[in-house]
Amino acid sequence: MNYKKKKSKIWLEKNSKDFYIKKVQKNINKYRSRSWFKLAEIEKTDKIFKKNMTIIDLGSSPGGWSSFASLKIGSKGKIIACDILPMNYIKNVNFYQGNICNPIFFNKIKKKINKTKIHLIMSDMSPNISGIKEIDIPRIIYLNELTLKLCYSNLEQNGSFLVKTFQGEELIKFYNKINSIFEIVKIRKPNASKSKSSEVYIVAKRYKN
Repeated sequence: MNYKKKKSKIWLEKNSKDFYIKKVQKNINKYRSRSWFKLAEIEKTDKIFKKNMTIIDLGSSPGGWSSFASLKIGSKGKIIACDILPMNYIKNVNFYQGNICNPIFFNKIKKKINKTKIHLIMSDMSPNISGIKEIDIPRIIYLNELTLKLCYSNLEQNGSFLVKTFQGEELIKFYNKINSIFEIVKIRKPNASKSKSSEVYIVAKRYKN
């Protein structure tokens, strides 16, 4: 057994009794990942989706957020998704595989968007976790900043922004930056997010542009 398969087996054994993991395993084609439930909880509270929206989904694989969003925006909506890892087909989703941290790929995504105004930019991206907060938090803030960079040129006025981040002192500065360009900013910790995890989600609405 190779390292990746062994690691996956160990993870499944540890999480086999998890409520959300069991739901995913029962209907993998619908939910794809635990993140589906996190987004569903956020939507229930914050109502960020509307019919016919155009959305950017960063860190999309295996498709939990894109599949949920596709149901919400309807057949006339559009999702531009990207990830380092591959992702199976989802209706209304144009998927591009690559590393958003690579300037060449980042600019490629910007060209695909062209002058299209985006209604929602969302990111579930996460760095490779070291378990050392002094390393992990700056890494995810860097990814958060990349996501925010797309807002400046592509998010329409009154658009929305959703990003995963980690709790820590560095988050305060990033939160204040978002708070200066959006009218409504909330921090959410969905029930589907493990209680021991430091991950939280920033939900921002009504972009001032």
